[in-house]
Amino acid sequence: MRYAMVIDTLKCVGCSDCVVACQTENNVPIGYCRDWITETVNGAYPNIELELKSERCNHCENAPCVRCCPTGASHIIDGGIVLVTPNECIGCGACIESCPYDARYQHPDGYVDKCTFCHHRLEKGQLPACVSVCPTKCMYFGDLDNPNSEVSKLLKNRKYKTLAPEAGTKPHVYYLI
Repeated sequence: MRYAMVIDTLKCVGCSDCVVACQTENNVPIGYCRDWITETVNGAYPNIELELKSERCNHCENAPCVRCCPTGASHIIDGGIVLVTPNECIGCGACIESCPYDARYQHPDGYVDKCTFCHHRLEKGQLPACVSVCPTKCMYFGDLDNPNSEVSKLLKNRKYKTLAPEAGTKPHVYYLI
């Protein structure tokens, strides 16, 4: 099993419901976030295109944050989810610096925090909080190894991109374009 998230940039309206759901579900301190909305404008007037997308940790197969963690607090579990064990993290910030997606932050309690794909919800058979609240249903979550999963079908039938492919991280967050 390899978990993945697919986000349809043609459906995202930038409402930030995913951000609020994540902050609420995961008790993220005010002023911090595990996911966020980006706005990219391409082209020149009058041919301008606006792309809105929800970004977060990409749960990379080749995760530099895991390789550089001196204590093993950053690690990959079954399904390819990258987690941080707070009581093993010394807060050195090496993983923050190594992440090409700027997806980690220093928690006020002294450890590094990030998106977990709501691992605690997955264990109960639920979707990540961000996916479950999206009003436009632009976010999908599932198993890349299952050819019948919605994420596998979307990636087979739609054009997509990943962020910073030149980093060689093999991210598991895909953006339909």
